[in-house]
Amino acid sequence: MAGREQHGDGVRRRRVVLFSLPFQGHLNPMLKLAALLRARGLGVTVLHTGFNAPDPARHPEVDFVPIHETLPDEATSPDSDILRKLLALNAACEAPFRAALASLLRGGGGGHRQDVACAVVDGQCYPAMGAAAQLGLDEPVPDLEPLRVRDLIRVDGCDTDELCGFVASVADGVRASVSGIVINTFEAIEASELAKIQRELSLPAFAVGPLHLLFQTPPAEQSLHEPDHGCLAWLDAHPPRSVLYVSLGSLACVDHGAFEEMAWGLAGSGVPFLWVVRPGSVSGAGDEAPPLPDGFEEEIRGRGKIVKWARQREVLAHEAICAFWTHCGWNSTLESICEGVPMLVQPCFADQMVTARYVTHEWGVGLEVGEVLERGTVAKAVTEVMAGEDGAQMRERAHRLQMQASAATSSAMDSLIRFILSL
Repeated sequence: MAGREQHGDGVRRRRVVLFSLPFQGHLNPMLKLAALLRARGLGVTVLHTGFNAPDPARHPEVDFVPIHETLPDEATSPDSDILRKLLALNAACEAPFRAALASLLRGGGGGHRQDVACAVVDGQCYPAMGAAAQLGLDEPVPDLEPLRVRDLIRVDGCDTDELCGFVASVADGVRASVSGIVINTFEAIEASELAKIQRELSLPAFAVGPLHLLFQTPPAEQSLHEPDHGCLAWLDAHPPRSVLYVSLGSLACVDHGAFEEMAWGLAGSGVPFLWVVRPGSVSGAGDEAPPLPDGFEEEIRGRGKIVKWARQREVLAHEAICAFWTHCGWNSTLESICEGVPMLVQPCFADQMVTARYVTHEWGVGLEVGEVLERGTVAKAVTEVMAGEDGAQMRERAHRLQMQASAATSSAMDSLIRFILSL
């Protein structure tokens, strides 16, 4: 499409439309990509749901357009599992996404059809990918090492056939609808995987990450929780590489038994720790912050800090942090790699299983907490990653990856811009 957006300087810009799942771990990379595209001279429109909507005031140079979806309770309830959420969101967003995108292409909202070069759609929004293709726009075995069967994408408690159907729909949507794939990664850690994507799908794959390192001044984060502003001051009072940071991200949750084993394992390890216990992080607790076990706060007084949310990148960059207990969401994993911080891995669902296996067995920068949490095993794993010989070796490898991440250039972003302008 050949037109360009008119600006005060008389230059017309090609426009990119972005659409993400309404979860923090999906929205933040999408908004970083939006800012980078905008900084490279492209117009950017973000289509978004009303649920967990981004704050336009934090991104004044980006246009935000709601799709006006109506979501069922299972898409938004903290007690519904992730597969239920994904299926409900995809079903509910397909028609309103199509209508909003069609309106943009007709010139609704101040745009013009010829301004839009392409749409970048979240890889798990397969109906949206199909809708973009049908409207004239495009948007992600034999050899699976180092993965095992248990590392493949799964959601415990969900119907296996439904999950396989969802994954197949995503793959079919990619093959049928997209012109290229944008991935928040870098060649040094996933060169063979990127080559396999390009070979098997016959599509260009743009490894544009780590996105958050490409800014001199990073844009505002989309956060669903107010961060505790005392975290950094608390860390300042601790020696270098002495504190374990614990966070299972913005969406993952554990059952009450696992939560208690985490707590008493941390207490039994004897190490200082900063633990993010956000509302909704324990299944069945709804939107409330789960109560800590009786006697736990007395046991860890002066050694542990519990917060509802933290500014994770700032925490990971702090010299007091020694290791990161993580669910292996991709944003958390990449941020840990970029700060040279080794990981304790506790994947909860979906692609986190795959990422955890790469962290521990491909890159060698992490240690498994254990698929079944038990306080004694937890304490042993924490002690090993913080002070053991394996932990020291993982820290050295994490530092090497940090150097490679810092050396990643914007050449893939340059290639992506050229590709967009060629559409």
